[in-house]
Amino acid sequence: MKKFTGHQQALVGTLNLSRSSLYYRSKQQDKDEITKTLIKEALRYHPSYGHKRLAKHLNINKKRVLRVMKLYDIKPYRRRGKRWLKQKATTVDYPNLLFINTPSYENHIWASDFTYLWFKGRWLYMATVIDLYTRKVVGLSISQVHDRHLVIQALLDALTHYSRPEIIHSDHGQEYCSQDYQSLLQAVGIIPSMAGKGCPWENGYQESFYSGFKIELGDPGRFTSLGELTASIYYQIYYYNTKRIHTALNMAPVAFARQSEVLLERELVS
Repeated sequence: MKKFTGHQQALVGTLNLSRSSLYYRSKQQDKDEITKTLIKEALRYHPSYGHKRLAKHLNINKKRVLRVMKLYDIKPYRRRGKRWLKQKATTVDYPNLLFINTPSYENHIWASDFTYLWFKGRWLYMATVIDLYTRKVVGLSISQVHDRHLVIQALLDALTHYSRPEIIHSDHGQEYCSQDYQSLLQAVGIIPSMAGKGCPWENGYQESFYSGFKIELGDPGRFTSLGELTASIYYQIYYYNTKRIHTALNMAPVAFARQSEVLLERELVS
């Protein structure tokens, strides 16, 4: 049995306390400590998860997760917003068809965009194509050159593995307004849709994806070679598609796509 110190014995006598009360530790405090450890461990692998996704991942009540995060000042990583540059004038102008069309099935509507990563003193560019129904990344292109070929290759990558969509959405960037890109859309029978000029939020699906992607990729400068960085980019796309819980879907995009296929098959049978 643990012995009391002289100070503890004095407290017992002076305050008329029970000896066991000096050893008391709140059960709630123990539970909070365990929850804190689980949250921090989850954030190591999912650094952008907020309390709702953490609760889903850990199978814990979201109110409890939020309370513990506030108690221990635990916050998911958040990127600072980027400064939008004024778009150059273009001759191509298509309406935003997302205002009058809602993705209703897989490969109905795609969205395309590109971003940049600073690596070894220069920019590395990546373009992606996302299926808006399943939120799955269906096309990817990585290049050290920023031109129309970057976005064309991402679209060709998507078309290689998936059925062509009815609509593809993008911003008014020069890459998407180029004759080569527009000719490709016309050749394969895809209707172009574009966000309003100077309105990048109208391509919010892609912007949201890149925000989380860059958080989970981390600092590109930590990689020793372009090959390592490229491999990590492909892994993060795989992680996003197959493991990362998407808030709008309450599951990973691939799981949602499979669930949708099963439901469709049941409807056809019935």
